Amino acid sequence: MSDGTLFIISAPSGAGKTSMIQALLANNTNIQLSVSHTTRPQRDGEIDGQHYHFISHDHFINMQTNGVFLESADVFGNHYGTSGDWVKTKLSQGLDIILEIDWQGARQVRDTFPASVSIFILPPSNQTLKERLTNRGQDSEDVINSRMSAATREISHYNEYNYLIINDEFETAVSHLEKTIRAGRFNTNRQMHQHQPLLASLLSNT
Repeated sequence: MSDGTLFIISAPSGAGKTSMIQALLANNTNIQLSVSHTTRPQRDGEIDGQHYHFISHDHFINMQTNGVFLESADVFGNHYGTSGDWVKTKLSQGLDIILEIDWQGARQVRDTFPASVSIFILPPSNQTLKERLTNRGQDSEDVINSRMSAATREISHYNEYNYLIINDEFETAVSHLEKTIRAGRFNTNRQMHQHQPLLASLLSNT
């Protein structure tokens, strides 16, 4: 059985990546979202183990020290990390996995999984991004301004990714994401990793 494909999806806060991923998962049963560990406080409506694994700061640092995480990052003062063993096990079972992480984590994952496929999601404008952050009703004006500043830094790393999607009209953006996922399974780097013996045989003179 072939290994699954590891997809990295990043975007600035408010660009709509979480909603797009949920729409994708609703229509595709052969792909799973990795559930990150975080020290961020649990919000109303969030379920531990489904949205995040909510853990204490000390627990997170202990896991980080013991090399549990494939990648980890500090985002807006909270720690986030992805279990390396979980990802490797699922991929070995032939399942495709999505990591919803920032550019810092994406760099770390590429070091371990150079055949991973990365996708960056952009808002159509700064004005739309701020409107989306405001309409969520989760943050104060100061926090929104901080997120806007962070968005500029996040967006500056878009050219490190294999694919770029602009989330202007939601249904169209989700359709583009689905097509990108299908194309990503045949990304050259991924295929080179998956079919090394075949390629070596085809290129041999014997």
